[in-house]
Amino acid sequence: MVSRMFRMETGVDKERHRLLRARLRAANSGASAVLREMRGTPQEREEPLGVWALDGGGELVGGITGHTWGRWLHVGLLWVAEECRGAGVGGRLLGEAERIAVERGCGHCRLETWDFQAPAFYRQQGYDVVCVIPDYPEGHKEFTLTKRLG
Repeated sequence: MVSRMFRMETGVDKERHRLLRARLRAANSGASAVLREMRGTPQEREEPLGVWALDGGGELVGGITGHTWGRWLHVGLLWVAEECRGAGVGGRLLGEAERIAVERGCGHCRLETWDFQAPAFYRQQGYDVVCVIPDYPEGHKEFTLTKRLG
């Protein structure tokens, strides 16, 4: 029988975080044949991805970062300098990240953006809205978008 008495602690603990991740990973693998099949393959590892746009002087004017995992590209950040917006830089960055992801075996991409950022830009790039979270942060919406690659 499981004891109903637990002591709760708060705080950042790297070792407990590592242990928690390992135990959750084991539980997820036990519950999902897809995740079990990924074990030991390149798709199991999160592989970082970065593409950078530099001007003639070598200054950063745009970039995209994310990672590939499980045959998906997950875009974490995409930014283009204000003076370069509308010139196709964002589309080129996103396109190059998608190309790299396809080379890595990815068939899909996902990303999140807020209503005050670029949901229309991503729709123009072929992304579909699959989730909208209202009031995140308060007064705004967060969108999750996906796209089939290749």
